[in-house]
Amino acid sequence: MSSARPSAQLRPLARRALGLLARLAALLAVAGLFGSQAAMAQSILRDAETEALMRDALAPIVRASTLDDRNVEALVINDPSINAFVAGGQIIWLHSGLIATADNLNQVQGVMAHELGHIEGGHIIRSMEGIKEATGIQLVTLLLGAAALAAGGGEAGMGIMAAGQQAAMGKFLAFTRSQEASADAAGARYLHGAGVSGKGSLEFFKKLQNLEYRLYIPQDTYVRSHPLSSDRIATLTNVYESDPAWNKPTDPALEARFQRVKAKLIGFVEEPQRTLQLYPEADQTVPATSARAYAYHKQAYTEKALAEVGSLLKTAPHDPYYLELQGQVLLESGKPATAIPPLREAVAQTNAPLIATLLGHAMLATDDDKYLDEAERVLRGAVQRDTQNPFAWYALGNVYQRKGDTARAALATAERYSMEGQYPLALRHAEVAMGGISQGTPDYLRAQDIAMVSRAAMERTRKK
Repeated sequence: MSSARPSAQLRPLARRALGLLARLAALLAVAGLFGSQAAMAQSILRDAETEALMRDALAPIVRASTLDDRNVEALVINDPSINAFVAGGQIIWLHSGLIATADNLNQVQGVMAHELGHIEGGHIIRSMEGIKEATGIQLVTLLLGAAALAAGGGEAGMGIMAAGQQAAMGKFLAFTRSQEASADAAGARYLHGAGVSGKGSLEFFKKLQNLEYRLYIPQDTYVRSHPLSSDRIATLTNVYESDPAWNKPTDPALEARFQRVKAKLIGFVEEPQRTLQLYPEADQTVPATSARAYAYHKQAYTEKALAEVGSLLKTAPHDPYYLELQGQVLLESGKPATAIPPLREAVAQTNAPLIATLLGHAMLATDDDKYLDEAERVLRGAVQRDTQNPFAWYALGNVYQRKGDTARAALATAERYSMEGQYPLALRHAEVAMGGISQGTPDYLRAQDIAMVSRAAMERTRKK
């Protein structure tokens, strides 16, 4: 009889422990520690012009750090919230909502500098230290609470556990706030070294502060994973205003590119009616014209979309990204043969693998075998330069299938499934490829590698 009481009261203890872990998981998601899964769960917005701009805007900031600008990149995911994060590796993930909200490129550079601070500081890996400390506190108090319960002190035991949960959460939040403050300081250092003004960084923090007030986000530091925006602004204002680059403007050409990218992003992700409200026909600027072209294309008003693209090409007949847009509209409107010339010229000018993939797709869409050799060459070049493009592998697999090379079609399909994390399918197609490709050749060895990696991944999943 005496043992029944403690065991019955230990059930809430387990629930409290699980509750703490759930709350820690939610905080980790906010802090970006689960960001890789979040990025995979949402669509990544791949665009050649956007990625070229982000590389050019980010490069001087990265060079001011200890990292190599060839290894760090910024990518955009389709999410309307105003956020950015890192999730392991050296990729800065920017939400589309952040780009759309930013007034200028300098504000985005401030965000990228902060996120770069997380990368250089190894904060994703080090965050496990914070989790370990918080979990340790919780486990100790769970044991103390259990002992109190066993001794008959029900209220005291529950109080100890509740206090332990609060202390553990407070410890972890303090840890994440410390990381955020460290990233702020590092970001300021990078902007200084790059000769980039911190004015945009402060402007963006003020945007966040206004958003917090509108959403009634608690301004109690103790319950936040990030420092108060007001505190961050106060700390960074003195740093940035005394920097020689404070009044240095962004390069006008770079800023013009940002406004183009922002407008086309809005045109792509927003409902057409919203885009046309933001960029009415009376606005004949380049960004507005680009946004409307996307809006009309989404509404299947092909002629109106092509008319907007035509206006852009009148201002710059050989602009590769206008040519890409023209080719995209033509291809997706059922005119693949007509799309090939502008896409060819865009690829010739940029050598951009994303545009090359679109060109290869257009060639396949004609159903004319005369394009197969060129499509194979274009797509092989694309997958060599961009190793994270499943659609390019899909298109290349179709080329090989059309040419009767089923073994290499299977290899391309295995590449695609491996990239998407579908390891059973990757293994199956890799084995088909090995059955039809000569042993010892580069393609055979690649199929062998995919098979080995897929088996290992499947074994890890089975053990879990």
